[in-house]
Amino acid sequence: MALKIISLRKPLMVGVAILLTVSACLLFIPGLNTAPGITRLTVHRNMGVRTIVNELYKNGSISSKWQALLTLRIIPRLHYIKPGRYTIPPGMSNFMLMYYLHSHPQDEVRVTLPEGLDLRAIARILSRKLDIDSTEFMRATSSPALLIKHGITARNAEGYLLPGTYDFAWGSTPEEATGFLIGRFRHFYTDSLKHLTTEKGLNETGLLTLASIVEAETPLDQEKNLVASVYLNRLKKNMRLQADPTVQYALGGIARHLYYKDLAADSPYNTYRHGGLPPGPICNPGSASIMAVLNPADSQFLYFVATGKGGHYFAESLKEHNANIKKYKLAQRNPTY
Repeated sequence: MALKIISLRKPLMVGVAILLTVSACLLFIPGLNTAPGITRLTVHRNMGVRTIVNELYKNGSISSKWQALLTLRIIPRLHYIKPGRYTIPPGMSNFMLMYYLHSHPQDEVRVTLPEGLDLRAIARILSRKLDIDSTEFMRATSSPALLIKHGITARNAEGYLLPGTYDFAWGSTPEEATGFLIGRFRHFYTDSLKHLTTEKGLNETGLLTLASIVEAETPLDQEKNLVASVYLNRLKKNMRLQADPTVQYALGGIARHLYYKDLAADSPYNTYRHGGLPPGPICNPGSASIMAVLNPADSQFLYFVATGKGGHYFAESLKEHNANIKKYKLAQRNPTY
């Protein structure tokens, strides 16, 4: 009887050994099922593992789907693959391919967000560059939970998304992208800058609101501190800011030439009708505009108007301002003026 059991156990052990050898070969032999060259894979949110394997097969990353699926069945924890774009090295084993997708950081995308964009413009850029829906991004920037998490008391994150060139994971969620950009502002806004803000009689949202107006008024860094001084001087004298960009923000839509009737727009953002600062930022200012508000020019200027050549004329009195307006109109009629 003992001899019979031993004789049965031996082929069983041989069978198990063969099965383990075949499985090991299937899992670990390089290039057995994978492409000899670099391939790329895009994984969208909510894509199941079978769909991902189908994509690997369609783009030539693997020559057989069943080997990849069997690998995932043998090692279930490799099922979780984050959304993103992946550059897959050549000649990997089945195990290394699935482990690579499971554990490797997503390919990053470099995105430039220029100064002066509002939330909708940023949403459009991110939706073109990343796997982000613009509507979902807008919803994230107004999420009470996200605003509380980042210490924002305003109604949304307008003004808090610091412009710049950044590397994002392509599969970033709207909440991750918003949080990252707010984090860039928090890193920039040091304790010393907070102290300067208080010295100027502003709070954080007020600083960003005024900086956003400066940003919208001029692209020239060298005159931002002059523009900031005008608005700070007007606030000190309880004069209305009368800033055209705030009216444009109130009207919404594509930026255009404003008419006198536009200045009567019934909105708290219309600084021709309402005194003080508007309720919040009208765009996301860059660091130069923020620093201009914290370090304004030492001036008595209360007015400015475009030169027609890219800059602005500044004036202390309405009489001088009206003379500058005439110079601007003359430059419009005669570009060589």
